[in-house]
Amino acid sequence: MLPPFFAVIRHVPIQESALLHHALALVPTLATADEPGATPEFVGPSIAEFFPEAVLFIGTPFEMNRIMIIRVLVALIVITVFWLGTRRMKVVPTRFQAAIEYLLAVPRNIAHDLLGEKDGARFLPLLTTIFFLVISANFTGIIPPANIASTSLIGLPMLLAIVSYVTFIYAGIKKHPGKFFKNALFPPGVPKALYIIVTPIEFVSTFILRPVTLTLRLLMNMLVGHLLLVLFFLATNFFIVELGGGWTAVGVGTLAFGFAWSGFEILVAVLQAYVFTLLTAVYLQLALADEH
Repeated sequence: MLPPFFAVIRHVPIQESALLHHALALVPTLATADEPGATPEFVGPSIAEFFPEAVLFIGTPFEMNRIMIIRVLVALIVITVFWLGTRRMKVVPTRFQAAIEYLLAVPRNIAHDLLGEKDGARFLPLLTTIFFLVISANFTGIIPPANIASTSLIGLPMLLAIVSYVTFIYAGIKKHPGKFFKNALFPPGVPKALYIIVTPIEFVSTFILRPVTLTLRLLMNMLVGHLLLVLFFLATNFFIVELGGGWTAVGVGTLAFGFAWSGFEILVAVLQAYVFTLLTAVYLQLALADEH
């Protein structure tokens, strides 16, 4: 069972995002009064669309809804693309191989710059997996027909944060057995009298806030971005289709904001993947630092 805080987050209203030609398909039915000629009412996003019914393996422990299917497809696509791009490497690369090598350079540069050549090579598979899984899961929020970023639900961000956290602890213990926790909680050079203040702060900061902030940073950025995006398209449909007349000009404005925000979501998708990977590497660097 999830802790109370995460149980609340799990049910935070999260909404699908889509490009314009798929937005109307996601628009819930607008409530109208029963009297003829009554002004239609604007109805906001519904959380029901983020908790779809199971469609595969119903009634079993492996029950899957649309969001879980998207996550599985994303993982399979990432594995297939990189398998095809690296199975027959050539000295003179093809365009496809060159593109794959260019993409792989992003997590490799993070690993080598922060961890050095030796430790960077050790943890490169993890950092590469995190980067491409996060960025791919983020992009499904603006790619039809998926129309939802599975990172805007807490499960995937929390899982990746736990993996990052466990790896950070493992690296610290293996590099500094018997000293990792001592030096993390009782930093050298601090007057002993101040440990009563410093130690609780270090404990919360190092062993609690790191996985929590990794989870919430990714979750909330994708949640808020997609919620705003769908609201722009809902407003466009409402002003142009339902109200019409002079309200059409307002609908054109919300449509423009919707397209602009779609482009911004692409930037956010890349940035959040980069930040998640970078912070994981930073935590590993701190765990492997000589002072520990």
